Amino acid sequence: MTTETELNARWAGRNNDKDRLRDRIWAKLKTDGVNVGPVDSRIPNFAGADLAALHLSRLDDWKNARVVKCNPDPPQIPVRLRALYDGKILYAPVPELTKGFPFVRLDPAVLEAKGVQFELAAVSQGFVEHGEPVEFEEMEKLDFVVVGCVAVSRAGGRTGKGGGFADLELGIFRELGKVTPETPVATTVHSVQVVDDALLPMQPHDSPLDFIATDLGLIETGTTMARPTGVAWDFVQADQYASIPFLNDLRARIENRGGRAAS
Repeated sequence: MTTETELNARWAGRNNDKDRLRDRIWAKLKTDGVNVGPVDSRIPNFAGADLAALHLSRLDDWKNARVVKCNPDPPQIPVRLRALYDGKILYAPVPELTKGFPFVRLDPAVLEAKGVQFELAAVSQGFVEHGEPVEFEEMEKLDFVVVGCVAVSRAGGRTGKGGGFADLELGIFRELGKVTPETPVATTVHSVQVVDDALLPMQPHDSPLDFIATDLGLIETGTTMARPTGVAWDFVQADQYASIPFLNDLRARIENRGGRAAS
């Protein structure tokens, strides 16, 4: 039986197994009362997001990172806030990549000089307003990457809300040499979002996780899954080209420079 969530999910229909899994997780968060606000068709916010960010910050890879990229969703506000307070350069994407520029760059020293509170700069409206707009090619090499997830597995499997934004971003980063096979990829989720490995199939264009921080602690996946080497353009959907203003132009620029750039 098709549920109301499945009918309303914005990107349902691309992968039926992942659709059902996302529906189950969104429902579980609400049933257990650990959701913060609405969750359907979203990277779900959850009780304990601040604890998950704290666990993530205890990683040596986090401590040693100078440049961090983090997704723009509400459950990762504590991650973005911690990055700024830890003095890191923070890159955050425009939500769903819907503007003419893909990312903003946040320098905590610049924010302080302008009198912009980190708490404001950590939320999506604030970082779009106060961050420096940048193109993919203008970004520095990333030391640590945080992505949003709806469900994850201890083997490093992940799925987002179904729009394909995280895998598209990571593919572009790899094409341009901003991310290497050694760059850690992590997320923060509630513990109910961690599922059995068999429930989370990964496709060749999907990027696995190295670290999962939850309200209960830290999971180091030790993933052995293959990492994509660039963008799987054949998997980019027509609605992504339609809704992401710069995507066609960016693809042309990447192809004109012969694919992956030197880091």
